[in-house]
Amino acid sequence: LGTGEGRAAVLLQPFVHQVGGHTSMLTYDEHTICKPLVSQELSFYESLPLAMRQFTPQYKGIVSVHLKKDSLGNLTLIASPGLGQPDSCGRLDSAGGDPAVTLWHKCKWASSASSEHGLVKWSHTQVTKTFKDSCPGKMLLRTDLQYHTDSLLDDANGKQAERKSYNPWGLHCHRQHLNRMSSKHNENKLQQFLLLENVVSKYSYPCILDLKMGTRQHGDDASEEKKARHIKKCEQSTSASLGVRVCGMQVYQADTGHFLCKDKYYGRRLSPEGFRQTLRQFLCNGNQLRTDLLEPIILRLKALLSVIRKQSSYRFYSSSLLIIYDGQEHKESADHHLPFPKTHGMNPSRVDVRMIDFAHTTFKGSKSNPNPTPYDGPDHGYIFGLENLIKILQNLSEGK
Repeated sequence: LGTGEGRAAVLLQPFVHQVGGHTSMLTYDEHTICKPLVSQELSFYESLPLAMRQFTPQYKGIVSVHLKKDSLGNLTLIASPGLGQPDSCGRLDSAGGDPAVTLWHKCKWASSASSEHGLVKWSHTQVTKTFKDSCPGKMLLRTDLQYHTDSLLDDANGKQAERKSYNPWGLHCHRQHLNRMSSKHNENKLQQFLLLENVVSKYSYPCILDLKMGTRQHGDDASEEKKARHIKKCEQSTSASLGVRVCGMQVYQADTGHFLCKDKYYGRRLSPEGFRQTLRQFLCNGNQLRTDLLEPIILRLKALLSVIRKQSSYRFYSSSLLIIYDGQEHKESADHHLPFPKTHGMNPSRVDVRMIDFAHTTFKGSKSNPNPTPYDGPDHGYIFGLENLIKILQNLSEGK
């Protein structure tokens, strides 16, 4: 099969709700994201314990991706469906149509050396389309990251276009990834990407907290230099004291229509008290503390804790935990001043808790385990972090 003849190629867009990590996460379709394949992560998804499935994104297969450069030097990433993909992904291929008529020519995605920091340039239509698709409504961005978004969104007349909301972290990762790929690979070199469920696709205004779990972050394959670097980061952050640190966050502020974004550098500087305040801030929508979310989040974290305690030999080094809820409260109850029925507090879809990033996860029987001697028992660093997280949220719910 050449590069997926007879099937439309898919233009990969940066995933606008990426709040942490350094791998470029890309949008494949509305319910699917993809990221560069790492054999250790693939090995994890392929032998995922049944009990953990509700706490991880669904694995949807593998897709081949290549870099494409247009006459203006703009870089895009194109996925070719149907290469090495399991049948269960058939629906992903059903786009059909002429492969030449892909979205990609509409997308002007270039690293522009002239702008400060070599910032990415998007054509205005592309920016608006991407943000409209992923963030309904008018939203603006307030962020601690020093991104000069202004120049990116000028319209054709040079006037300042309406600023749309997106989290700049994903763009930052995507630009770095494109730069790495363009220097390493020629255009037609295929790179394999993992297809995974987009766990925030059902939320209109996804509020996301990305937490690095555990007291140790380096994988078994880390060089001495990398190991020392990670140990230092843990010692200087709440990873050592609490077994968990903030790696990124976006919270929709209903009063202003902004997303408030924090990045991993912010998270590393937090004291245990600062971590507590940030958790509180994650549940603040600008008007009030969403205390209604505390119980469902705590219940889900406790369910995860009991699953992790049973996973012998697993070590989730450097993996993250996402806590997700919708920043837009359910209108019907607000309009009619109806109290939520008790069952609503138990509705698991209002909040979600998912483990992600398993590139350094090791377990007994892993095909790509760099450490030949498997660990015994459950991941105590991860459990320590979960227990502290639950404790802090319980204190919040008791008004402490």
